[in-house]
Amino acid sequence: MTLGVPELLARYGRTYAEEAGITLRDEPSPLYRLLVLTVLCSVRISAGTATAAARELSAAGLRTPVAMLGARRRTLIEALGRAHYVRYDESTATALGRGAELLLDRWHGDLRRLHEEAGGETGRIGELLREFPRIGPVGSEIFRREVQAVWPSLRPYFDERALGEAQALGLPGSPESLAALVAPEALARLAAALTRAGLAHVGAAGA
Repeated sequence: MTLGVPELLARYGRTYAEEAGITLRDEPSPLYRLLVLTVLCSVRISAGTATAAARELSAAGLRTPVAMLGARRRTLIEALGRAHYVRYDESTATALGRGAELLLDRWHGDLRRLHEEAGGETGRIGELLREFPRIGPVGSEIFRREVQAVWPSLRPYFDERALGEAQALGLPGSPESLAALVAPEALARLAAALTRAGLAHVGAAGA
């Protein structure tokens, strides 16, 4: 199957941050909201449910680690419930609370300090992200894939699944070759599009 980049972006090129209502900027609150979304995506649950849960948490005012840490547990559980994020609601509330505490204690609530500590290096950023409760290798990939929109030092970032999907679609299979196909500011959208296309094909194959 072949699919051109313009069609790929038109069909699948919405980042998960955009779906969650996050206008991503290199500022503490939107970066934190992306971290929360990453935690929500790091279990076996649909991306649609995870992004809906991120929107509900944001609507409840939980847009900073201070707000998250100070929130009543019931507030978190109810927000997750409104998004039907119910199977993992208790463990997620715990993970979000502990993650907020870690971010405040170690990086003063600002993920830009994590970026600084890592020297902007993608592998080190991935290692530091995995110190947050629940975030493993897949979660760290999700965060880096999306945050490259505002952290140029990570560009181009495509995980192995995205690269595999690119090859399946008849596109180049290396990050540098893929990056040459779009403007730098579109790299996060292209990475998201390849991820979504891969998930769509898996779903179609299993149907």
